[in-house]
Amino acid sequence: MSVTLDTARLRLRPFRPDDAAEVARLACRAEIAATTLAIPHPYTLADAEAWIAGQPGAAASGSAFLFAITDRSGVLLGTIGLHVVPIHRRAELGYWIGVEHWGRGYATEAGRAVLDFGFGPLALNRIEAHAFPENPASSRVLEKLGFRFEGLLRHHVVKGGVPRDGRFYAVIRSDPR
Repeated sequence: MSVTLDTARLRLRPFRPDDAAEVARLACRAEIAATTLAIPHPYTLADAEAWIAGQPGAAASGSAFLFAITDRSGVLLGTIGLHVVPIHRRAELGYWIGVEHWGRGYATEAGRAVLDFGFGPLALNRIEAHAFPENPASSRVLEKLGFRFEGLLRHHVVKGGVPRDGRFYAVIRSDPR
């Protein structure tokens, strides 16, 4: 399933192979790696190409829907997506915005569109997300989107060989947003 979502300022569209160089440029910043679980530092063009190449199959199987966040002129700002567990009607929300685009509300605006997609066409019941405690901006985005803090999981993941805590959030279909 190929999906494009539009908001007042943004277009969320499937990634294309020609996005790889810009994804690599944005994601190679140490600040992005520090605030995400799956992005290594350094992040290379080969990493971006492989990540983009896997997306059509994930969307076709219904296991993940990943979007390029662009402004209306087509400038790539970051990414947002849902990793879906269909049998439980839940998904995990993940996102990052390129450092030079921080502080402009893009993650919140894109997040609203993805929540509408998740609770609408995907018929999800629960969408969850986590943020590192060292990334309060991500927690603020989740709270603006109506996510509720569910708890701190100590040493929940290992990143770069170091155990890291995770702040866990969720929103369910019946929650006010």
